[in-house]
Amino acid sequence: VMRTVLRAARANDCKIVLFELARSEIGYTEQRPGEYAANALAAAIKEGHRGPVFIQGDHYQVNAKKYAQDPEGELQAIRDLTAEAIAASYYNIDIDASTIVDISLPTITKQQALNARHTAEMTRFIREREPAGITVSVGGEIGEVGARNSTVEDLTAFMDGYVRNLASQADAAGGEVPGISKISVQTGTSHGGVVLADGSIAEVAVEFDVLAELSRVAREDYGLGGAVQHGASTLPTAAFGRFARANAIEVHLATAFQNQIYDSDAFPAALRDDIYAHLAANHQDERKPDQTDAQFYYTTRKRGFGPFKRQLWDLPDETKGAIMAELEPTFSLMMRELGVANTAGLVDRVITPVEVEVPAPAGLREAVAR
Repeated sequence: VMRTVLRAARANDCKIVLFELARSEIGYTEQRPGEYAANALAAAIKEGHRGPVFIQGDHYQVNAKKYAQDPEGELQAIRDLTAEAIAASYYNIDIDASTIVDISLPTITKQQALNARHTAEMTRFIREREPAGITVSVGGEIGEVGARNSTVEDLTAFMDGYVRNLASQADAAGGEVPGISKISVQTGTSHGGVVLADGSIAEVAVEFDVLAELSRVAREDYGLGGAVQHGASTLPTAAFGRFARANAIEVHLATAFQNQIYDSDAFPAALRDDIYAHLAANHQDERKPDQTDAQFYYTTRKRGFGPFKRQLWDLPDETKGAIMAELEPTFSLMMRELGVANTAGLVDRVITPVEVEVPAPAGLREAVAR
């Protein structure tokens, strides 16, 4: 898939492409950061890509239940993952403490206080570990995707608290600590889309005016690049041009591509049946009482990629080629609609390559030692 993205990017003179893997996705795709980065770089080499390959750790998210039971333990898990990701050449990290925003508190400032504090702490943690010559692009989040829409008041409460906390972190560090570059917001979408009883996707109304206003405030008042839109890939094609007009700094896309893969006529029916049987046997706890089979498999089939990684890797070249031939036009269309076509020259001008020595993954070192 990464090779196909890069082929589409080259055809559209685009280098503004970000490969991202969320904390949750590490689990169900069974890919640690080092493996994901190796895949991205191997794809770039195979496709003759010239220039930087942008890789991001997305939704390095605080688990609210684990945080309630053991705050320091959960925060340490985020620190450990972040350090692992930076060592694997992830130079974009999105910290997501929006899960512990407490809307029962009387003011928005108090609601966002823990989010602001822990995001500032993690910013310093990243700055102390980023390679010399590289400033990792750090993102924050104010509204959990799928929850209520974000407001300017949410943004200002978070950012004001974040700026105060970051100043304290800088004092403790004895020097400047550069802040976040972007802020993820909620404007009406949900990860994976909303699936109907027949397995089709419900239309959702994205509040583009809200997105534009949040991006404006983030840029003008706090010097950020803008607001980030999650959960967008299942929206109608006509919506994508509006993200660029709303000055979204980043748009996250995944589920629609997954759907094209699973639903392709070229995808082996027997393998899909095996994956669905695995989901039925191992993930019934995720099934809601009123879900149809179509809804259940749609919402859980992302969990098939890890357990069936070998079978997917070993698909015949002609099978993979047929599926990718269906995906490539989708990638090209989204690049054009999102306004990132014909941007290769911009990336070449503003991004200065920095050589960083990357340690071999532990698994590879162990294999060589044997």
